[in-house]
Amino acid sequence: QVQLVESGGGSVQAGGSLRLSCAASGRTYSTYSMGWFRQAPGKERESVAAISWSGGVTNYADSVRGRFTLSRDNAKNTVYLQMNSLKPEDTAVYYCAARRSPTYYWGKDDTYDYWGQGTQVTVSS
Repeated sequence: QVQLVESGGGSVQAGGSLRLSCAASGRTYSTYSMGWFRQAPGKERESVAAISWSGGVTNYADSVRGRFTLSRDNAKNTVYLQMNSLKPEDTAVYYCAARRSPTYYWGKDDTYDYWGQGTQVTVSS
């Protein structure tokens, strides 16, 4: 079993930055691929970013590419989502997820095995 705890959410003005963290505990972490998802009110959950267990492969949604950066520190069992140039449309609850595989399936949230509780990100114009 793996427990995931997100932190770093909050309120920021458009153009600002936030860094989300997702700390994992429980079973061995380093062979899990990780993903970030978000869900805005009235909308479906969408993939934001994903990273392989080695950290060598990442992918981003077109809407965040160039503004968000996903990284991981396996020694600390933590992944980080650096979000820059935030826009009001980035407002959502952000969730991290872990998949029991060194690789991820982009956009396939049902392939992830563990989920955090979510953290709210609010971007005002």
